[in-house]
Amino acid sequence: MIRIDVTGRTPIYEQICRSICSEITRGVLKENDKIPPSRALAQQLGLNPNTVAKAYSILERDGIIYTLAGKGSFVAAQSGKANSTLTKDFEEKALEALKAGVAADALVDIVRRADSSLKGENT
Repeated sequence: MIRIDVTGRTPIYEQICRSICSEITRGVLKENDKIPPSRALAQQLGLNPNTVAKAYSILERDGIIYTLAGKGSFVAAQSGKANSTLTKDFEEKALEALKAGVAADALVDIVRRADSSLKGENT
């Protein structure tokens, strides 16, 4: 399920990309699964269709999805591409936090808390 935060600082198209990558990494979306048409997703999320189209374009450029004319967009063979995209995003945010003066130990604690929280959700 794609989740976006319209009040957040992260551009919506990036949130869509991350959400789809997350779904792939977690195994919710698998190779050759069809993803919603960009117009349908835009309508479902209450977004401008161009915003979703931009996200899909980026995902296609990065080899996360592929499009077949007249048939739609599908999850591409991954070889870790979706996971790499999420890891790269995390690394950029961690670097921002470090530059802003957040201690590395604090970031490690945040990751551990998130991991514990996630494990608690799955039990």
